[in-house]
Amino acid sequence: MTEPLHSANFDELAVALPAHISHPLLKQLATRLQSQFFPQDYKRPIIAGWPDIKDDDGEGKDPNRPNNKTMGRHFAAATSDADATSSAANTPFEPDHEISQGALILETLFKSPIADASVLIAITNEPSPRLLLTKRAGHLAAHAGEISFVGGKHELVDGNNVVTALREACEETALPPSQVQVLGQLPVQTSKSGMSVRPIVALIPPDLTLVPELGEIERIFWADFEVLIEQPLEEYAINYSLSGSNLVLLTPSWLVDGETVWGLTGLILASLLELCFDRKIEWYYRAQA
Repeated sequence: MTEPLHSANFDELAVALPAHISHPLLKQLATRLQSQFFPQDYKRPIIAGWPDIKDDDGEGKDPNRPNNKTMGRHFAAATSDADATSSAANTPFEPDHEISQGALILETLFKSPIADASVLIAITNEPSPRLLLTKRAGHLAAHAGEISFVGGKHELVDGNNVVTALREACEETALPPSQVQVLGQLPVQTSKSGMSVRPIVALIPPDLTLVPELGEIERIFWADFEVLIEQPLEEYAINYSLSGSNLVLLTPSWLVDGETVWGLTGLILASLLELCFDRKIEWYYRAQA
């Protein structure tokens, strides 16, 4: 019997549960992301370390399911993934300690459908959290000079999306997989080339020394995560050729450390902010009049 192909790094992964996160925004981030891993009728025990959260109406009618109205379609997407791949998400499960919760989260991540590529949304676990971003090298054939999360294409030996994201992050920035604490995943997004991309969200220590792989990465920089959650958007103009005609497309973007965050990276970031912080961002590409 052939053993499934996967990296040993996955066996060393840690999950950061909300009970062990002190920063309120990071605690909320973890709570929202990890809610998708449990059945709708799951009632968490108090000892599990999940903070009580009120519903959209503020009346706290369902403390086990945070913000049900705004998260409905995200839960549907996550449930679809889990239904297709993980029996753990469909079997009555009553964990009596945090190890069981972490194991269920990792099992569901491990069994999620494999995407063409995965990216790592790495956020520092510190009083002033920072979001890791990179600028792609200018000599690359695709997406040269654009802003992206660390990550890349899936390889057969990875075995799952988490290992893909961690392997690519290590190759691009020397981020040690052993220093990553996984929080969860976001819905799959599709790139303009049709590639499916799975975002993996995680916490990392603030004092890591990261080194850009200059064959792929021009620079590593950071966004102030607290600022980013509420930061106003800028409209970004892109020159685009279509059937011999030159168009100027307008799209939302963020300005971070002198760089423009737009495209698939911006769309993934918008998904994170809506799912975890209820900030609805209309994402569009509109031809300039």
